[in-house]
Amino acid sequence: MSLFEDSMQYDADFRPTLDVTGRAVVVFGGGGVALRHVAALTQAGACVTVVSRAAGASIVDLAARGVITWHQRDFNQHDVDVALHEAWLVVAATGQTGADADIAAACEAHRIWCLHDRQRSRESSAAGRVILVGGGPGDPGLLTIAGLQALHAADIVVTDRLAPLSVLAELDPAVEVIDVGKIPFGKATAQQEVNRILIEGAQAGKTVVRLKGGDSFLFGRGGEELLACASAAVDLSVIPGVTSALAVPALAGIPITHRGVTQGVTVVSGHVPPGDPTSTVDYEALARSGTTLVFLMAVTTLSAITSALLAHGLAPATPAATIANGTLPQQHSLRGTLADIAQRVAAADITPPAITVIGAVAALDVTAPRPGAERPPATALSPALSSR
Repeated sequence: MSLFEDSMQYDADFRPTLDVTGRAVVVFGGGGVALRHVAALTQAGACVTVVSRAAGASIVDLAARGVITWHQRDFNQHDVDVALHEAWLVVAATGQTGADADIAAACEAHRIWCLHDRQRSRESSAAGRVILVGGGPGDPGLLTIAGLQALHAADIVVTDRLAPLSVLAELDPAVEVIDVGKIPFGKATAQQEVNRILIEGAQAGKTVVRLKGGDSFLFGRGGEELLACASAAVDLSVIPGVTSALAVPALAGIPITHRGVTQGVTVVSGHVPPGDPTSTVDYEALARSGTTLVFLMAVTTLSAITSALLAHGLAPATPAATIANGTLPQQHSLRGTLADIAQRVAAADITPPAITVIGAVAALDVTAPRPGAERPPATALSPALSSR
């Protein structure tokens, strides 16, 4: 086998053209260069191990969710030797030219496939700009065409952990990837720092794409970034994204509106619990609204939320469902009632990202098979999307 000197090629589904399904891959590095490959390889079903002292929020999050294994240490020759004996593929992505070259050379000597990105420079645009791209709920097929085109025009991509990260593997190696993801109660980049990165990149004549999960303006702080860029006289445009509040329940078989069942939807951030001095949510009004309630960022606050709704008169038997890792291969759902969904989520050890739907539609399941038909997987997409 020979050594890859440049980026691996990826197909239309952002999967590596080598079949890595179920195979061990070791990635040396935890920054933006490494993230491009980690995301694509996990999307392709590889068993990924990352070796790096430090890592961005997205890699930390993937490790915390058990999607990858992360050895938090500086790599050494022993790590390289182990990788050469156990891995099918090695990725040299430390960001240190000498270290990456040494890893690549060791792989070449042992005839092991190695990805070694050679950084190439790109000329800056005459005038810089920022593009806010809503990346959709996670599955790369749910990123819009306009969003994908913006990514391919980017000099810098500033990404969140819930964005469709596997698309980064398709970008030119010269594109700088900056991970500014925020992990609940964990690693995070301050919003002021994110604003600074966007503005300074554009002022340097770069095209900066701010890639987010879902839609930038639904609990995505897109409005704050828009105002910051406007104040700095930076040219900014917006490409909306498919919001997880609608897409994730749909892929779990729950239509959040349904004729004869409900005529409205209320989407609520559960990040701040009921009773908190900073909360602006009227739970009494929610309990009386008669709409489907969709809660984002509500895993740790779900017990308090359901208790508040019960206290304000919403029936205990109201159907409820929580969907974790929506649109991703790890997607799974729990169904129950307002009275017990929080306990079910806690017992199942559900961690973010997850969405909870409360209302009569949560009892529906449009993925349920007809007699004699095989039930499709929870994450099955439409034929049009599946053949993207």
